[in-house]
Amino acid sequence: MNQRTKEILDILKQRFPEAKSELVFNSPFQLLVAVVLSAQCTDKRVNSVTEKLFAVAPTPEKMLQLSIEDIEKYIFSCGFYKNKAKFIHSLSFDIVTRFGGEVPSNKKDLESLAGVGKKTANVVYAVGFGGQAIAVDTHVFRVSNRLGITQSNNVQTSQKQLEEAIDPDLWADSHHLLLLFGRYVCKSQNPNCVDCPLTAYCKYKV
Repeated sequence: MNQRTKEILDILKQRFPEAKSELVFNSPFQLLVAVVLSAQCTDKRVNSVTEKLFAVAPTPEKMLQLSIEDIEKYIFSCGFYKNKAKFIHSLSFDIVTRFGGEVPSNKKDLESLAGVGKKTANVVYAVGFGGQAIAVDTHVFRVSNRLGITQSNNVQTSQKQLEEAIDPDLWADSHHLLLLFGRYVCKSQNPNCVDCPLTAYCKYKV
């Protein structure tokens, strides 16, 4: 890892010393469902929805007792709720029938579940099982490009460049640091450059 990237991450660590996922969950299954729901939806909204959903369906077995229509009623405010309900029902079925009721702890098996792409698998692998992975969401993609850690116009290339730029034992922490920085400071619209500790490294600053 070069000195410039190390300095950026050190500064972000000072800004967000307790950086972690803001999703509320009590198991890898609940985390998986929450991450599926978080697509095009805020963590705050997801937490509001899952509080009620997990009260009745905290496990894949309990989730399968709900119909897809029942799940839709709980999650409709998250957006794309029809597809997400199908994914949640299907992945719950697979977890019960293929994995003995336990969420798989490796990325390959995670990606075999309905609605679970590379980003979701990386989040669950890192946050749920303590693995090292960088999940590139819109915040990570935007911030890493603005700071010049990556130079890419697509998520796949950004992820590869981040993995090359950052030491592997820092991948999970770096994901949270970049995400929180993008969510609260380096926003897509109207970034808070006045309150930014990284203007010296930024290629975007206004």
